[in-house]
Amino acid sequence: MNILYLTNHLNIGGITSYVLALTKGFRQKGYKVYIASSGGALLLRFVEEKATYVHIPIRTKSEISPKIIISFWKLAGFIKKNSIDIVHSHSRTTQVLGALLANWAGIVHVSTCHGFFKKRLSRRLFPCWGERVIAISEAVKEHLVKDFCVSEEKISVIRHGIDVNDYRVASTEYRAEIKRKIGLGEGPVVGIVARLSEEKGHVYLIEAIKKTAEQIPNVQLLIVGEGRMKEKILNLTKGLGLEKRIFFLPSVLNTQEVLSAMDVFVLPSLKEGLGLSLIEAMACGLAVIGSDIGGIKSLIKHRYNGLLVKPADSQGLADAILELLSNPEERKALGSKGEFFISENFREEKMILETEDVYRKCLNLKK
Repeated sequence: MNILYLTNHLNIGGITSYVLALTKGFRQKGYKVYIASSGGALLLRFVEEKATYVHIPIRTKSEISPKIIISFWKLAGFIKKNSIDIVHSHSRTTQVLGALLANWAGIVHVSTCHGFFKKRLSRRLFPCWGERVIAISEAVKEHLVKDFCVSEEKISVIRHGIDVNDYRVASTEYRAEIKRKIGLGEGPVVGIVARLSEEKGHVYLIEAIKKTAEQIPNVQLLIVGEGRMKEKILNLTKGLGLEKRIFFLPSVLNTQEVLSAMDVFVLPSLKEGLGLSLIEAMACGLAVIGSDIGGIKSLIKHRYNGLLVKPADSQGLADAILELLSNPEERKALGSKGEFFISENFREEKMILETEDVYRKCLNLKK
């Protein structure tokens, strides 16, 4: 089987991690894997997995961008030359590109929906979903059916799996070492690993830390990530007088390390397809708090393996953080159940097998 993955970029993030996991898994199975993208910080990781890389100018969010046509002409001959069987897209613009390529070459097009799309007429008139759509959670599947009238029979829910061996519950000594390395103080650490964008809800978490500090004066917040909201978040931090309490780190490849510095992980998203960083935090045995929305609800079972809070509720977040920081036994119990839940349900091997099954069914339909 020869597989071509289409991604806008290969920088640190959920989609890149997803495609890298598929690449590694299918290379181990002996399939040929090709990556067409505009490149990025993790390109070398794909090369190390012996994937063939093709550069295309696909860094665009516009469905009618000339970059899509340029990329099409660059890949059209390549697909024929390398006998590509399946083209698998991972964003709206690469869906359009994938549909063009698949129609031209008569091959299978599969797309993965990693989150929620805006309800635009163009997405109904020109769906470009492919023979099969992979939704990363039940919430994303419901979104596709309700908002874009995608047939349920066309959708496969396959959750983003991780290599659980890359994550572990950190020892007290290791945690202390990482805290010193980052520059954190002795107090408890609340953390988030997420793109700095409005939908991730950083504003509400920062407001919650201000409230939490009234009862736990040495509480700290570790924010890991980059994005367009950085200046606004920095200004809010200063405006609330939290400069010495909130620590910022750029996006990191090894999340295990930064997660080890945290006592509680929070993902206060306003919308979320699933939440890779939440999966990783739970795999590390961390007690977690998340918004009661979207794919987060498929990960956190309230008071079983974490706590759920209404979205955009800084007081609710503060109450949940205070509860967990004040109760080490509850933190430990929730963290242990979360770790077990991820190990049982979100293994990388499961994602690979289920995706391979989708590929084979699509290829059989083409025969």
